[in-house]
Amino acid sequence: MNVRYFDPAAFVDYLLNYFLMGGVLVTIGLTLAGVAGGLVLGMIIALMRMSENRALYGFARVYIWFFRGTPLLIQLVVIYTGLPQLGIKLGVVGSALVGLILHEASYLAEIIRSGFMSVQHGQREAALALSVPKRTIFWRVMLPQAFRLMIPPFGNSVNSLLKATSLASVISVEEIMRRSDMLMQEHFQILEVYAAAAVYYLLLVSIWDLVQQRLEHHFGRALDRNAKPIPAKRH
Repeated sequence: MNVRYFDPAAFVDYLLNYFLMGGVLVTIGLTLAGVAGGLVLGMIIALMRMSENRALYGFARVYIWFFRGTPLLIQLVVIYTGLPQLGIKLGVVGSALVGLILHEASYLAEIIRSGFMSVQHGQREAALALSVPKRTIFWRVMLPQAFRLMIPPFGNSVNSLLKATSLASVISVEEIMRRSDMLMQEHFQILEVYAAAAVYYLLLVSIWDLVQQRLEHHFGRALDRNAKPIPAKRH
């Protein structure tokens, strides 16, 4: 039996392969679009979840329950194969984006809701007592404080989404994993190809970790700057 060893030269070749680099760009695009769409839809679902309207509240609960309770892989396959039967043709990239956004929104909705619930309720009541408009209270009082509390779980969610884009390869979206599979089937160098793909994922995750740290530092510093110092007691 011939034992095949890891080939460092082939690994470097795949790491610098333009075809695989193109898959990295697709992965980045899917992640950015998924986060942007997930934030918008997640905010809407979170507001519905906090609404006193039973219909809106019930819809948000069912939405979160369904998309968090079923695997993203199944959601992507159903969207890709099921929507055309209803006359809606999105293509592989469009189907992947819809699936990623719907899935990500279910997690971001709970992150957003928990962020708002963590803000002291008395601040809203004080602003209402001063006749501050509700819209102003939301944008200038609640959201800045809630966003600071959302950053750590939001960062983890983005990290997970970045790696979850690999599931889009099942419906033939040519991101990192799909292009890695194509290279592997052509050259049969499994370890070298997937090692290169792993390096790209590690690089993307590391870059996002740095961005998250900068966000936490920036908003934490802004909150500390706006905080009023506690006067020292006189003895």
